[in-house]
Amino acid sequence: MKRKSRLSLALHTLAHMAADPQKVQTSAQIAGHAGTNPVVVRRVLGKLRDAGLLTAEKGHAGGWRLARKPELVSLADVYVALEESLVAASKKEDVPTCSLEHGLHTKVTSILEDVEQSLIARLAETSLSEINPV
Repeated sequence: MKRKSRLSLALHTLAHMAADPQKVQTSAQIAGHAGTNPVVVRRVLGKLRDAGLLTAEKGHAGGWRLARKPELVSLADVYVALEESLVAASKKEDVPTCSLEHGLHTKVTSILEDVEQSLIARLAETSLSEINPV
């Protein structure tokens, strides 16, 4: 996994939150320990909020907090919430006109879709509570 990917940022942040689920963290605090910009943090965590994984509290004492117990959040929940694929499959509308290339495209796309489903299934086997610092 790329160190600076959205998934990496999300998992890093949620692992910190899982260690102290009641603690509210600001975007600036999260950005500081993740080595990125608070705007990037808000974009990524906004997707997790929309998926029901986080809550966002406004105001002076506001910030981000887990919406569920860490044992009820799987890595697959996070991956799916971000709506991006680690497996690069081309879009259906990019189907080539050459019949040979079309057949190849169809077969490879099918394989990549299987890989994606396997990845999600494997991620579903681990919850945030199972991530321990080394």
